[in-house]
Amino acid sequence: MKVMGTTHTGVVELHLTVRDMEEADLPDLACFYSRLGLEKMPAELERARRGVVDHLVVCTPSGLLVAKGGVNYDEKPEAGVIWTLSVRAELRSLGIGTVLIGAAEDRIRARGLPRAEIGVEENNPRALALYERLGYVAYGSEPASWDDEAEDGTVQLYETTCTLLRKDLRS
Repeated sequence: MKVMGTTHTGVVELHLTVRDMEEADLPDLACFYSRLGLEKMPAELERARRGVVDHLVVCTPSGLLVAKGGVNYDEKPEAGVIWTLSVRAELRSLGIGTVLIGAAEDRIRARGLPRAEIGVEENNPRALALYERLGYVAYGSEPASWDDEAEDGTVQLYETTCTLLRKDLRS
């Protein structure tokens, strides 16, 4: 006997809010950060209070954090550098990253900066395609590295190469 299933499709509208990250959010950010990354976040939130960076979260109406990212204003003159973008794995390709990047660009414009920049690991073609679709243009590449925590808890240096992209925000 063969049972035939029915496929149902539809559109679900999800109302999202982008806001500043708060210390109370830290326990809910474990899906985005390693233990090492979470330990650094109180100092990062202090940098946000000083205006050096913005740390943003994207929330559903129930308060569920579905994405996070930041803007660094200290790294490059005349630009806000968008960094640490992440969307919950099960919710990728739904437009949440686009919402987050748009909010980051609004923050950069509000500071009167003419340009947004972003780096993407060369082994991340999906993110690169998103940034290009949003109007970012590659202008170079550079090596990058940071401390990363292995599954066994040891800290090791992660090394990669990033494609550098920029977008003029004046138009």
